[in-house]
Amino acid sequence: MSRRLIVASLGLGLALFLMPQISLAAEDHIAEAITHTKQAIIHGQKTHADLLGEHAKTALSHARLAEIAKSNPHTQEAVKELEQTIDDNNKNHTALATGHAEAALTHLEQAK
Repeated sequence: MSRRLIVASLGLGLALFLMPQISLAAEDHIAEAITHTKQAIIHGQKTHADLLGEHAKTALSHARLAEIAKSNPHTQEAVKELEQTIDDNNKNHTALATGHAEAALTHLEQAK
C-alpha cells in the first residue's frame, strides 16, 4: 500500500470516530442551554433580574458552544435571542428579556 492510501485511510477512520462525539457534545450543550434558559424564564416571570441574567449568560455560553460543535439555524437564532435577553435585562426590561428567553427556548428545543 502506498503512504497516501494509508494516510487517507487513517484520516477517514479518525473522522468517522470523532463525528458522533462532536454531535453528542452539541446535544449536551443544547440540553444545558435549555435548562438554564428555562431557569432564566422562571426568574424573569418572578422579576428576579439578577438571577435571570445569570442563567441567561450561562445558557448563552452553552448555546455558543453548541453552535461551534454543530451549527444550524436554530442555534444561531437562540444565540441572538439570548444576547438580546441579556441586553434587555441589563436595561432593566425584565419582561422583554423574558420574552427573548422564551424565543430562545423555542429555538433550542428545535435544535435538538
